[in-house]
Amino acid sequence: MIQLGNKLKELRKIENLTQQQLADKLKISRVNYTRYETDAVRPDYETLVAIADFYNITLDELFGRD
Repeated sequence: MIQLGNKLKELRKIENLTQQQLADKLKISRVNYTRYETDAVRPDYETLVAIADFYNITLDELFGRD
């Protein structure tokens, strides 16, 4: 199973965004976003929904459960 951090990084790179740009769009700090990509911290439910909405994907897709 894919780690969430790897999936977040992959999606961000596809959109050609920096961590700061994406954090700004999600209205969170870059430090927190970096922690999500490194799997140091799991995003809360509201942040997961915001990320899925931003990429126009389902939570299942976000977690690699196609």
